[in-house]
Amino acid sequence: MSSQRTFSIEDLLLQHEIEQYYYDEATLLDDRDFDSWFALLHEDIRYFMPIRTNRIQRDKALEYSRDDEYAHFDDTYAMMQGRIRKLKSDVSWSENPASRTRHIVGNVVIQSKTGPGNLEVTSSFLIYRNRLERQVDIFAGYRNDELIRSDDVRFKIRNRTIHIDQSTILSNNLSIFF
Repeated sequence: MSSQRTFSIEDLLLQHEIEQYYYDEATLLDDRDFDSWFALLHEDIRYFMPIRTNRIQRDKALEYSRDDEYAHFDDTYAMMQGRIRKLKSDVSWSENPASRTRHIVGNVVIQSKTGPGNLEVTSSFLIYRNRLERQVDIFAGYRNDELIRSDDVRFKIRNRTIHIDQSTILSNNLSIFF
């Protein structure tokens, strides 16, 4: 990356808009407003979290599972809708009582504009989760998102790939959204 990057006013406004979008998204998740968060998802969404393994340096390219291999999540729109329906019901024992979360999002970088209103964006995250009296989980990583400008919302998330820093997830479950 060049240290001599220049930005137009339009670039800076778009950067600000994307950052505010991610902050609003984090608030919806922390407030457990899953229906409003679901409205941010594109109908063609792929919500994917590959499994990370420890690799020696020469095998670094194999660190994350590929598209055709096992994953923590490989969800579609309908699957996400089902997860939300379950979280809002009394049958989600892993979230009853509900977790308290705090999503911190930063290092937001617009990687490319793939068409009018289409963006490839990366962002880092830190999620703190507390459940019951003593259960504390911390998740860290980065996300690769494909955002599509929409009429009814600022953007919709068409693809989200979540790269978690942990190779061994010590949490009892992954019943939260990233």
